[in-house]
Amino acid sequence: MFKIEDIQNYSKEQLEGVQAIAAAYGDYSKKSYEDVKTFVEKLSGVKSLDKALEVQTEYAKSAYEQFVAESQKIAGLYADLVKQSYKPLEGLATKFTPAVAR
Repeated sequence: MFKIEDIQNYSKEQLEGVQAIAAAYGDYSKKSYEDVKTFVEKLSGVKSLDKALEVQTEYAKSAYEQFVAESQKIAGLYADLVKQSYKPLEGLATKFTPAVAR
């Protein structure tokens, strides 16, 4: 049936997947915070409305692009985690699936 080592390895893989997702969220949060800080510094130094709109537009575009890229990265990590979680069930499913006549 199941070996203790298999269960331990499975648990370790799941934990590593969750840690990778948490690290990605942490990295994105840090980067986002730094970007907001830089934006506020730039915005506080502008002297005209045109320049303020330019800085704001630049920030909004950059923030959106970064959000999309990080969201795709994190979604990929979640997909990998789901694939790992179904690995033990693949072998089990083949045992109970009737053979198809060829």
